[in-house]
Amino acid sequence: MLLGERLRPGDVVLLTGELGAGKTTFVRGVAQGTGSSAPVASPTFQLVRVYPGRVQLAHVDLYRIENTSELCELGLEELAEQGAVVVEWGDRLREPGAVRLAIEVLDQRRRRLRIEEAPGSWSW
Repeated sequence: MLLGERLRPGDVVLLTGELGAGKTTFVRGVAQGTGSSAPVASPTFQLVRVYPGRVQLAHVDLYRIENTSELCELGLEELAEQGAVVVEWGDRLREPGAVRLAIEVLDQRRRRLRIEEAPGSWSW
């Protein structure tokens, strides 16, 4: 939730983690932090879901993306201009200036979050 409170338009967060690691659950907390009360669902079949809040939050899922031309069609740059973007399966994307956040499963109830890369503006 704290991350959502700090997101600004233009921020891009790339999430990595195995299937079932809790990426969508994490995005639910981020959306709450932006002030959105919309129900967050996995965008696997829709690819992009947008949630209103203090900062518009675009929730993107790259699980079903097979080639780079499909990435261009998502309009990530436009989404980032309108608000913040959180991308599940973010390891499939190279985005300069993005935050890379890994979610590691420790056991059934615990996860470890690790910021693997972040711009200097993220030192808060």
